[in-house]
Amino acid sequence: MIGRGVRAVLTGMSPRRVMMIVSLVASWCVLWGAVSAANILSGALVALLVTAPGLGDAVTGGIRLGPLLRLTWIVLVDLVRSTVVVAVEILTPGDHSSESIVAVTVPPDARRHMLFYTAAITITPGTVVADTDIEAGTLYIHLLHDTDVAATDAHVQRLAELARRAFPPGADHDPVPVADAVGDQS
Repeated sequence: MIGRGVRAVLTGMSPRRVMMIVSLVASWCVLWGAVSAANILSGALVALLVTAPGLGDAVTGGIRLGPLLRLTWIVLVDLVRSTVVVAVEILTPGDHSSESIVAVTVPPDARRHMLFYTAAITITPGTVVADTDIEAGTLYIHLLHDTDVAATDAHVQRLAELARRAFPPGADHDPVPVADAVGDQS
């Protein structure tokens, strides 16, 4: 019975939407700090509503496995490196952090996936996306250890590019208008 219900929900869903729902549910569980039945079910409900046809951008297009695997690898490496850096910071007497907030602007064609890489940045210890401006394509990232702003910018650009390549929009998707990309002055 449950199998039929799941199949009924998944019928007609594109692989892209399924991947987006899985990613959103995983982010939901990370934000709540536990993987539990309640978190999975509530995350799935929220993800289904957020990705419902007719709400926001269409969830069409495909999934490109190569860029998705590279993106996953980069995020996993970031998690391990950041966890070690934060653990050393905690165990070392004194404050050795050099906190800052860095503004990073991504290209217009990568903005459709801003939620995806914003979640990937935020789950990494020592970083949090403090604010976003979707219209301008700007993320304001709080860094616990700011050693190289240019490297941070390049890293976020890489995440955005891989997310864009991993989840390309469908052929029926209009590109982001240029006026939106530069800020409509009218």
